[in-house]
Amino acid sequence: MLRAARSGGYAVGAFNAENMEMTVAVLAAAQDLHAPIILQATPLMMQFASAALYAAMARAAMENVTVPVALHLDHGSNCDDAVRALRAGYTSLMLDGSRLPYEENIALTRCVAELAAPCGVPVEAELGAVGGTEDGLIHAGDACTDPDQAADFLVRTGADFLAVGIGTAHGVYRTQPKLDLQRLEAIRARVDTPLVLHGASGLTREDIRACVARGICKINFATELRLAYAGGIKALLAEKPETFDPKELGRAAMARVKEAAMESIRCCGCEGKG
Repeated sequence: MLRAARSGGYAVGAFNAENMEMTVAVLAAAQDLHAPIILQATPLMMQFASAALYAAMARAAMENVTVPVALHLDHGSNCDDAVRALRAGYTSLMLDGSRLPYEENIALTRCVAELAAPCGVPVEAELGAVGGTEDGLIHAGDACTDPDQAADFLVRTGADFLAVGIGTAHGVYRTQPKLDLQRLEAIRARVDTPLVLHGASGLTREDIRACVARGICKINFATELRLAYAGGIKALLAEKPETFDPKELGRAAMARVKEAAMESIRCCGCEGKG
């Protein structure tokens, strides 16, 4: 999926769809736009509902979808996270060792890559810091990815795609980020591995397209889906405060999430690529 994106000059949207309503809404957006997508779950989500439960729900929701969909572990921090996701049937894994010293990041990433390889499951790694907070994980955000180090890291770990730090952050931006596009170009010149952008929620359409033009093949979206979900429910309750039926609340949330997902898919340029 990501190699096709790299060859085609677009990126695949990766969505942290955290419950049934969000999952169905994101899949509906992908189906309507005929776009390949990635559904993601973090370790904290798996503590809330279990890896197996989330995977079963996602597979059931995919039954009537004809576009390519991957199921991805986002920000796994250890081998146990990877094993739980593999056993549940996830089709790709992220091992985030970016908070560790360089050599420890290499060792842990290589361990997970070797664990996943016999299953035919690719591994995403992270090098450099993507700032902010995501699902309880605080990211320092003060170290961007070194292009030369990225080449060494990929050779030594066997990771299949790489999340890079170029000035983005997880969560809600207080000020507009300044992206280091020259750094991204330098990384792209040194590695042949698909590159991943985290912290895309809140970036402008122009920022996202500039990153895609410089080799980003996977873009993560989480915060904006949460805001859309909550916004749909709040809007319904403001109009009809007597509403108590979860199905009505869910429909209102799904409409907003689908709209947000469609906008993200269009920004990635993967509309019609499914």
